[in-house]
Amino acid sequence: MKKLPVFILLLLCAATTLGVDQKNIPSMPAAVSGNAVAVLENGLEIVSLMGVGPKRTWDDVTNKVYTMSLAHPKWREGRTVPGVAGRVNAAAVGAKSLIILIGGFVVDNQGAELTLADVNVYEGNARRWSRGKDIPVAVDSAVAGVTHSRYVYLIGGRSRNGPVNNVQVYDLEKDSWSQATPFPGTPVFGLSGGVADETIVIVDGAKAGPAGGPKYVASDECWLGKIDHKDPNKIEWSKLPAHPGAARFAIAGGGNNRDHKIFFSGGTPTLHDYKGAAYEGEATEASAVTFAYDVHHHQWETISEDTQDPRADSRGIVFTPIGPLVLGGMAKNLAVTAGVTQLPQK
Repeated sequence: MKKLPVFILLLLCAATTLGVDQKNIPSMPAAVSGNAVAVLENGLEIVSLMGVGPKRTWDDVTNKVYTMSLAHPKWREGRTVPGVAGRVNAAAVGAKSLIILIGGFVVDNQGAELTLADVNVYEGNARRWSRGKDIPVAVDSAVAGVTHSRYVYLIGGRSRNGPVNNVQVYDLEKDSWSQATPFPGTPVFGLSGGVADETIVIVDGAKAGPAGGPKYVASDECWLGKIDHKDPNKIEWSKLPAHPGAARFAIAGGGNNRDHKIFFSGGTPTLHDYKGAAYEGEATEASAVTFAYDVHHHQWETISEDTQDPRADSRGIVFTPIGPLVLGGMAKNLAVTAGVTQLPQK
């Protein structure tokens, strides 16, 4: 009980220091898209990991890590992710004092993409990286969330053989993987979603196209999964109605237990690669719609139809005492940005 007032004081200090004025949130040290994001210290420290820079070339993929404490809002470089090359479209979650960084793809000097099974664990207190057990089915462009600060859920994504509907569960305590009930919809990558109150919500993404047609086409499926209280690998899935807005690919998403909601923002109606080039037709701007699924009231809600500085290809939403944030990604004209956008809330 003695720690509670100190904790509250820290939250208030962070909120007061940084405030809710967008202009007070400093941009990251470098522009980056396809970056994994996470929070530590109950949302007081935000982290961006890897991704691709503004040139959007194979040699502009980075393994750098940027961190910022909201109590002292100044970005600094963290310890780089181990390995000779950075990755794009990895997933990350924060649990206790750890960041778990999962999958993603590397790009060779010919532009070819290779999905990796790597799991890297960052110990915030010790400021060091270690290896976790590799993903059974290597994926990039997947959704990740965590329950009980122990079970990390990796949902969907693109494997070396195409999109999947796997739900893979990483047990932090045992450093082991297991397969949970897959979602019953079409396998997709570039989907969005999150986990809150032991509930998974996922939407949209790209699925394999028909024979003789485009390689990938948009999916508009929305699914809700209830995780069993006793068995983390047992999930009861049900189909949801269409969500607000028209964005269908690379929406930023994330679950927030405090609000009992899964939030979504941005994304583009057209499917595109990590460079922002559309798979078919012309690339389009990021959607300005921010919406959420309320887990307690079992309904969609529109948060804003005119979100300031909308984004695509930031790999998630991070939740902090000052509200949800989107770090980096592609902004206007699908230009890679270092900006931090504070999302509206209801």
